[in-house]
Amino acid sequence: MLGFLQRPIVVTADVNLNVVALTAAGLLSRLWRLAYPRAVVFDEVYYGQYLSFYMKRVFFLDGSGPPFGHMLLALGGYLGGFDGNFLWNRIGAEYSSNVPVWSLRLLPALAGALSVPMAYQILWELRFSHCAAMGAALLMLIENALVTQARLMLLESLLIFFNLLAVLSYLKFSNAQHRPFSPGWWLWLTLTGVACSCAVGIKYMGVFTYLLVLAVAAVHTWQLVGDRALSHVCVLGHVVARAVALLVIPAATYLLFFYVHLTLLCRSGPHDQIMSSAFQASLEGGLARITQGQPLEVAFGSQVTLKSASGKPVPCWLHSHPSTYPLSYEDGRGSSHQQQVTCYPFKDVNNWWIVKDPGRHQLEVSSPPRPVRHGDVVQLVHGMTSRRLNTHDVAAPLNPHAQEVSCYIDYNISMPAQSLWRLDIVNRESDAEIWKTILSEVRLVHVNTSAVLKLSGAHLPDWGFRQLEVVGEKLSRGSHESTVWTVEEHRYGRSQEQKERELELHSPTHADISRNLSFMARFSELQWRMLTVRSDDSEHKYSSTPLDWVTLDTSIAYWLHPRTSAQIHLLGNVVIWASAGLATALYALLFCWYLLRRRRRVCELPEDSWLRWVLAGALCAGGWAANYLPFFLMEKTLFLYHYLPALTFQILLLPVVLQHISEHLCRSQLHRSLFGALVVAWYSAACYVFNVLRPLTYGDTSLSPSDLQALHWKESWDILIRKH
Repeated sequence: MLGFLQRPIVVTADVNLNVVALTAAGLLSRLWRLAYPRAVVFDEVYYGQYLSFYMKRVFFLDGSGPPFGHMLLALGGYLGGFDGNFLWNRIGAEYSSNVPVWSLRLLPALAGALSVPMAYQILWELRFSHCAAMGAALLMLIENALVTQARLMLLESLLIFFNLLAVLSYLKFSNAQHRPFSPGWWLWLTLTGVACSCAVGIKYMGVFTYLLVLAVAAVHTWQLVGDRALSHVCVLGHVVARAVALLVIPAATYLLFFYVHLTLLCRSGPHDQIMSSAFQASLEGGLARITQGQPLEVAFGSQVTLKSASGKPVPCWLHSHPSTYPLSYEDGRGSSHQQQVTCYPFKDVNNWWIVKDPGRHQLEVSSPPRPVRHGDVVQLVHGMTSRRLNTHDVAAPLNPHAQEVSCYIDYNISMPAQSLWRLDIVNRESDAEIWKTILSEVRLVHVNTSAVLKLSGAHLPDWGFRQLEVVGEKLSRGSHESTVWTVEEHRYGRSQEQKERELELHSPTHADISRNLSFMARFSELQWRMLTVRSDDSEHKYSSTPLDWVTLDTSIAYWLHPRTSAQIHLLGNVVIWASAGLATALYALLFCWYLLRRRRRVCELPEDSWLRWVLAGALCAGGWAANYLPFFLMEKTLFLYHYLPALTFQILLLPVVLQHISEHLCRSQLHRSLFGALVVAWYSAACYVFNVLRPLTYGDTSLSPSDLQALHWKESWDILIRKH
């Protein structure tokens, strides 16, 4: 029974020494002197501030993408013992002693290093030769722009790693179809979905590779459905397995990123103001200290502040003050000369309003409180001036098509008050819904004119103290964020007399009931804000266009040593970039030619070679197109590094085309030998360019003016052409 103990336990494993060697070379190229320069390099100034927020657990909003990439950078900081105390305000600033530079740059460097052997494995899984696979890996190893980007605290190398991992995992899964539903089959299928989700979680650009993998998987699944050798149950199992692994698991993983993100960032911070009052109240400190435990249900007599749900152009609160609209505007139009109503972007005592029952005179909450419900008609009385919110058929100051909103002053003229507003709870669950603090999103519809209280977003002139205009606008259907308001601060009014009420409005709010916002509610709001927040689209010194990338007609100066001429540039290996572009064009021409020939029933390639050629093109050429062409449709500031994921797929395609030419287009052994010698010379040229550009890649060498001029060969060539 215990006989197995009499024999040694032996474990055998196949180790591909090529992969080991490529991994070692990748690690050497990316990790060598990783902490140099010990200064903020280009976009490290951008990602570093979010890293500090993670270390201090302070909430932030970054509209450039989901949080997974930031969390990976923060993990490096956590492992290095970073406390978040560094002022990220200037490129080139020297890091202080408490900043673990090597640790912060470690994960991007590891991702860049592992992309080298992964390129080898992808070509190998595509059933191309060992030489083609080694060629792809070596190109990844010596591409200067990829090396530069991987050695810094940036996200592109992480995105490329997960893009390649998704493709590699799917290929391994596809090649395991002879053992369906085995542990290895499930492993690679699940890893495909997880890698796709990680790519999307780092940058929204990752969705391009995800859609590519989904498209290839859909084609393979459609072919599987037509396989009559499989039973209906087996086909259903294949379809369900792929749907779960490639749709459900990525969605769940994506949600997990945000769950961890929101769990870590539990404290109030400088980016809170763009979020809703409910979201802000869910964070420690800030608004939560003010609103925690406020009365939940708004009642007649409640004292409230109303915040615009839009948050654009800035978060602001419904506001009034004793100043009136001018008798006439600059364009000659007249006004009502009533008390101004605006939206004010700061907390102020003049932001308080009293919810009044039109049928009663009392301005305090009765006992027991009478809650305000959806559809109730109310009056809003300004707390400090006791004037009612009003609108009428007078044109607004800056938007003449809309109505002026004011606080009514009785001038004893034929302009009666029109101060009745119907409460419309937009996110109600029933028509008897009670108006709730923070949680309810409401519209105020004017009873007399059916106009809706709206934040126009325009800044009033000096007579309006540059505050934001509020108007009454008639909307036919639906609701826009600018017409939606939420109660942020709330207390039950206890004073009927004006003097006592003013003292009450100046006092802190009282606490009764606490409430929490669900994860899904916070996720939905944060995701929406990420997608809709306006980014800085201004021109940058080093911005470029997608056409500039293909021709390598641009570069980025990342860092310059303050005392010597050592510097780091994001500059591609011109031999690799030009050859990759040529290979892509050649693949497209050959593919169209073979397609036409096959249509004419002329099959020059064996069926297995044709299928391999098509799959390689779908993943490599398709990966380049999917990660490059969408940038032509984007209205944002673009940089050379946006092209690197697409370039990676082009590099994978290059050895594919070279092997195809050698095997199928070179007709004789002599032609193959000559072509092989040409390829070796070409690889040598790529290595030579890598070595020439190495000082600008690593930034560890002081350069003389003549050295710099020699490295900026393209500018010199352009000048020479213009002279002649």
